[in-house]
Amino acid sequence: MKMMMMMMKVSELVLVLSCVLCVSADSLHVDLAITGCSDTDGENMYALDGEEMWYADFINKRGVEPQPGFIDQTSYEEGAYERAVANQQICKSNLKNGRIGMKDLALNIDPPSSPMIYTRDEVELGEKNILICYVTGFYPAPVTVYWTKNGEEVTEGTSINIPYPNKDGSFNQISRLEFVPQLGDMYSCSVKHPALNQPLTRFWDVEVKQPSIGPAVFCGLGLTVGLLGVAAGTFFLIKGNECS
Repeated sequence: MKMMMMMMKVSELVLVLSCVLCVSADSLHVDLAITGCSDTDGENMYALDGEEMWYADFINKRGVEPQPGFIDQTSYEEGAYERAVANQQICKSNLKNGRIGMKDLALNIDPPSSPMIYTRDEVELGEKNILICYVTGFYPAPVTVYWTKNGEEVTEGTSINIPYPNKDGSFNQISRLEFVPQLGDMYSCSVKHPALNQPLTRFWDVEVKQPSIGPAVFCGLGLTVGLLGVAAGTFFLIKGNECS
């Protein structure tokens, strides 16, 4: 079991995880809180049953609830962002002490699996869609993900969620790219991680499924053969009557 609190490089996060099982009469729920910090960055997130419910945006200094509009919104009580800021101060203090106590411990690292690319919706040319790049199995977090279109790097319309823990102690992340499919375009998702000697890259090109003409052809042939059979039967029936 990997340690839940670890020493990392300056640019990486020290993650402290807490998991609470909430039992009701009907079901079992998992409530997850993640707090992380480095010398230059910070993270504070709450999740329920594997879905992000709230996270602190320390750049824009506000709390964000990334919940889809078609569900009942769950709002955290007032002061959640201020508590997240206070937690960062505690985290940075623990980080300083952790560096002293863990300076001689080697950090285990696991590379991510090959990324998966798929679209949110069925592809229709000229219609807005979202490409999703899913990466999992890496330790420690996070990974760096970048996109290209036809060989050119793309930054506009991209986003990435915060690292989410797997049951085995590794992490997963999802990066998204907003795009408009055009036939012939080629996209790629590349993933960087300290455990990799070179980035992992997966390509995806715009394809539109064409309706199959096989059933229609066979149906047409069957109908033609059937009509020819009826015509031939009628011809021989008439000839038979003439010879009688």
